[in-house]
Amino acid sequence: MDLQNRVAIVTGGASGIGRTISLALAKKGAYVVVNYNRSVDKALSLVKEIEQLGSKALAVQADISNFDESKKLVEACINEFQRLDILVNNAGVTEDKLILRMKEEDYDKVLNTNLKGAWNMSKHAAKYLLKSPHGRVINISSVTGLIGNIGQTNYSASKAGLIGFTKSLARELASRSVTVNAICPGFIETDMTAFLDENLVKAYLDNIPLKRMGKPEDVGNMVSFLASDLANYITGQTLVVDGGMVM
Repeated sequence: MDLQNRVAIVTGGASGIGRTISLALAKKGAYVVVNYNRSVDKALSLVKEIEQLGSKALAVQADISNFDESKKLVEACINEFQRLDILVNNAGVTEDKLILRMKEEDYDKVLNTNLKGAWNMSKHAAKYLLKSPHGRVINISSVTGLIGNIGQTNYSASKAGLIGFTKSLARELASRSVTVNAICPGFIETDMTAFLDENLVKAYLDNIPLKRMGKPEDVGNMVSFLASDLANYITGQTLVVDGGMVM
């Protein structure tokens, strides 16, 4: 899975699963544009870590729910590296509430970031990806986009929409050999899951055939695979990384 000298943008790439994705790509030789919205210290620290690996990185602040800021993010990548090969639409937010308590702004915030943000980025990146011999779009969806979840009508809608978006964009870009795929992580160990109630974790694990939470590296490895030449003939697919939870 050699990604030597290929250029990737990872939205929300400074923390959580995004950080692991950024590192996974860098370890395979890619140059990484680490997008962040508020986590400036984490982004700058990650850039230094990637540079210590012998690769190159650039931290760029942008709210990808904003059309113009998304454009500036792509332009920053082109100005620094003169090309773009891989776009990872990873940035996402949650505003979990039962629908009776959910406000319109809770719905709009999640859809604007998780779904419209991916559209914004893909819109501005497409013309550069079409010029690349290794063009890739990798959208980070979720198993909640496949099966739903109580209190997440907004989040589940955004992640299900991302799957449909993936299939349509895959058809649009296929004539130039740009592949577009979605990854649906399941129950993954993150800073957020570390604070979950022990009984809740046990309930989740009881529904996972492999009987463990996934690691961020499990997602990062799948991203690296889809970004590589090994996945040249895979497009429009939704790949589930969940230990068998929703099979």
